[in-house]
Amino acid sequence: MLQIHQFPCLSDNYGFLVHDPATSATAAIDTPDAEEIVRQAELKGWRITDVWNTHWHPDHAGGNAAIKAKTGAVVTGPAEVQRIGTPPDRIVDDGDSITLGSAKARVLNVGGHTLGHIAYVFDADHVAFVGDALFALGCGRLFEGTAQQMWASLQKLAALPNDATLYCAHEYTQSNARFALSVDPENQALRSRSIEIDRLRSAGKPTVPMTLRIEKETNPFLRAPELVPGVADWEAFAEIRKRKDNFKG
Repeated sequence: MLQIHQFPCLSDNYGFLVHDPATSATAAIDTPDAEEIVRQAELKGWRITDVWNTHWHPDHAGGNAAIKAKTGAVVTGPAEVQRIGTPPDRIVDDGDSITLGSAKARVLNVGGHTLGHIAYVFDADHVAFVGDALFALGCGRLFEGTAQQMWASLQKLAALPNDATLYCAHEYTQSNARFALSVDPENQALRSRSIEIDRLRSAGKPTVPMTLRIEKETNPFLRAPELVPGVADWEAFAEIRKRKDNFKG
């Protein structure tokens, strides 16, 4: 089984190291803070062999060059990563499979936040690294893609097993919960989850990762067709995304 080490980076990012104990291969999923990622790997006694990027934004790929220079890691990611530096050593997209030692992951294109955003799914471990496509109780802003594209991407993630563990890249959950309650106030599962989120954050604990099951029950972006009935599903999503973009709570 994979070993996953999660730690805070920058102001609200998470860093992830994924380690295959059978081969000692270790991947950094995105590179928000190269110095901290290398330090955490050294503390674990793991050598970073790979960098896997989800998208091109600097808080996800900005540390690639420094980590590669320090460790010799092979960089894998979508073609768009070249926008902030050299192209990845391996360019991947929807339907591709890649390996980390003895572990296999498949690539999903979940564009919308950026056009080429991808996620990495380890089916055997029921684990997915989703970057900024899906957050706990939220989803990424549509900086480049359309609502229709993003809705289709979220449906790819929603098709994973309900017990899948999702690792998203930011600790946004408290603010996401406030918005979710504004559009879905009678959702008892959401109300209970919001209380637990406040408890965790008050104790300085992360709200990430999360399971797909709880996201389907409480995330307003996945529940958009129920919250905005009478229109196409992607139009319902677009309405919820618009409300979140304008939310002041």
